[in-house]
Amino acid sequence: MKLEGLLAPSILSFDLSQIGGAVQTMAANGADWIHLDIMDGQFVPPISFGDSLVAALRPQVSIPFEAHLMTLTPERQFDAFIAAGCTRIIFHSEATVHSHRLAQSLRQRGVQAGLAVNPGTPVEPALEILDELDLVLVMTVNPGWGGQPFLPHTLNKIRRLREASPSVAIQVDGGIDLSTLPLVKEAGANVFVVGSYLQRQPDLALATQAFKAACR
Repeated sequence: MKLEGLLAPSILSFDLSQIGGAVQTMAANGADWIHLDIMDGQFVPPISFGDSLVAALRPQVSIPFEAHLMTLTPERQFDAFIAAGCTRIIFHSEATVHSHRLAQSLRQRGVQAGLAVNPGTPVEPALEILDELDLVLVMTVNPGWGGQPFLPHTLNKIRRLREASPSVAIQVDGGIDLSTLPLVKEAGANVFVVGSYLQRQPDLALATQAFKAACR
């Protein structure tokens, strides 16, 4: 079964003082989701932004928002980001010993549950609870910073996940551009996070359109 390729741009690399306009441009030119990287300065060294920015952006576009919680104790942030307007919450398997329970709790709140695995983490935590997940995020760089080079060994993790489930959404995040997109797509990914690549392009609207076309 061929799954539709979805584009989920990350705002992490953009100038936050002008992020509203960038989000509107991406939404108007093919973005399917807006991907929000939430960093706490502990799980990863940087601190990004919080639920107040998400809430401020939410009325500006109609496409759904997802929060990628690169945080310790991610469950403490679930309600805040749901209230801010996120309809999918992604937490890291490395940040909890209770992935199954946290995924269940998100679905009980009426939002989609996503589990992220770092480049050095086996995919087994996700395989064990696929029935409770709407999405698995395979990090294709180490989390924390935009603009890192793609890690080719992560392709095998994508393949294993797709073999285990023909229908689960498999998202990739990190080093995704028009040269690496075909690789992760062929391996079985179907939700593509792109950030620094789009931010570097001179025409954001045209770049978003071109990237969306490549996702299909």
